[in-house]
Amino acid sequence: MTTPNIDLGRFGVFVLGGFAPVFADRGTWPSGATLEQAREIERLGYGTLWVSGSPPAELSFAEPLLESTTALKVATGIVNIWSADAKTVAASFHRINTAHPGRFVLGIGAGHPEHTEQYRKPYDALVDYLDELDEYGVPANQRVLAALGPRVLRLAAERTAGAHPYNTTPEHTAQAREIIGPNVLLAPEHKVLPIADAEEALAVGRKILNNYLDLTNYVNNFKRLGFTDADLTPPGSDKFIDALVAYGTPDDIANRLGEHLRAGANHVVIHVLGGPDRLLPTLAELAGPLGLSS
Repeated sequence: MTTPNIDLGRFGVFVLGGFAPVFADRGTWPSGATLEQAREIERLGYGTLWVSGSPPAELSFAEPLLESTTALKVATGIVNIWSADAKTVAASFHRINTAHPGRFVLGIGAGHPEHTEQYRKPYDALVDYLDELDEYGVPANQRVLAALGPRVLRLAAERTAGAHPYNTTPEHTAQAREIIGPNVLLAPEHKVLPIADAEEALAVGRKILNNYLDLTNYVNNFKRLGFTDADLTPPGSDKFIDALVAYGTPDDIANRLGEHLRAGANHVVIHVLGGPDRLLPTLAELAGPLGLSS
């Protein structure tokens, strides 16, 4: 594991901001962190809160979270380049960063063609968006790029603080580290499920991951990782679910998350499955095995 020019802590926490309706009716996603939860997440020793769900360009969710905590960083995972105007996003970044210097990280990405009518060549669009952020003074060391494939990973290394891969494995982390080099942030997300029984955990994980098996970007990356058409035929094979969801005891889960660090990640984003009621209890159970200090 290397040290990049931005410190997010070893572990962060994923929450869905509730901005995108795609999964809103499925009942299995955290609906975002309350201010009280953010304070507890910081107290437990987690370094960064990752707010997902394609937030509007005003990014107005960020200030209350930062104001209610003292050192916790807040990151977007991610701002969608098709729905959030770069000039407005840049103005929002400067507003937030002026009030809370160094504690806000702008994660951006191209999303999925299945969800975006105006989708065009995503690489070119990302380059154009980064050019605009440069023009409006958003520093490269406070932005990250959602990246899975080699080309976008290299772009993340060249134009941002680093990469924030989603729906990946420690094997992908090792490959990504080789591509981006030793001095770039690598912050993969990994799903966790505090269920000891393997059969039950696989059933719950399968219900979640089935949501991604019709999204081209993810399916292509899963195939690059060696999963077959049989693995990826809904609802997904046991091998596939087991690779993307960490379950079992807190020690089991902590060891699986640690595989990302050993593979070259600087920071691992913990995505607790099972609904918002499981978020804080799971994070509290993991804090000790993960070596965090409250």
